Amino acid sequence: MAREIHILRHLDHPNVVKLQGLVTSRMSCSLYLVFEYMVHDLAGLAATPEIKFTEPQVKCYMHQLLSGLEHCHNRRVLHRDVKGSNLLIDEEGILKIADFGLASFFDPDRKQRMTSRVVTLWYRPPELLLGATEYGVGVDLWSAGCILAELLAGKPIMPGRNEIEQLHRIYKLCGSPSDEYWKKYKLHNATVIKPREPYRRRIRETFKDFPPSSLPLIETLLAIDPAERGTATDALQSELQMPTLSFHIILMYSL
Repeated sequence: MAREIHILRHLDHPNVVKLQGLVTSRMSCSLYLVFEYMVHDLAGLAATPEIKFTEPQVKCYMHQLLSGLEHCHNRRVLHRDVKGSNLLIDEEGILKIADFGLASFFDPDRKQRMTSRVVTLWYRPPELLLGATEYGVGVDLWSAGCILAELLAGKPIMPGRNEIEQLHRIYKLCGSPSDEYWKKYKLHNATVIKPREPYRRRIRETFKDFPPSSLPLIETLLAIDPAERGTATDALQSELQMPTLSFHIILMYSL
């Protein structure tokens, strides 16, 4: 909790939840974090049968998510658990990234060992499933790519039941890593989980009904090699984003 408090005090952005204060309880000897009230989370909205996100709504949500991630990464913070239930929505339609319990500071200019046991399974990138202990902003961007595809598909795109099945789902959709990938990263679990036969990439044919403007960004964010995912700043400049869009457009559903 001390690390989470330190990280939250280090961040200040409209799309990152703001720590309002700390409250202690003498009776239970507990410490409570106080945040602003948010009426929804993105996972709850996406799971509501009568809600079908429009393309402008998806673009608006993704712009806010990527803006928040850009701020975190510029402040050298990895969230490491981007998923719908950690993306909160207020009554004005503003999205805020929340729950920094797994977040960590990182140094992009220096290699540092970190745990691979982070990110909820359905949104966990292949390098973490393969045991990577040196990683960067690519882990959050992979999760953002999963969120984008999920909002357009209306359901999670890779709901694995365990780590082996999750990797298999990733390979079937995104293709299996190249020989250069295995040589480049030398991952801990590579010899155990490396597929016997190569899988080809099938993102465009799987998501052929998605808006055409979304496919280049999904392709980039769901790149097997984290170095090819770019940065949140790169993603914000993609053709998916609209130059001007009122946040109130995302309130066009019945609450």
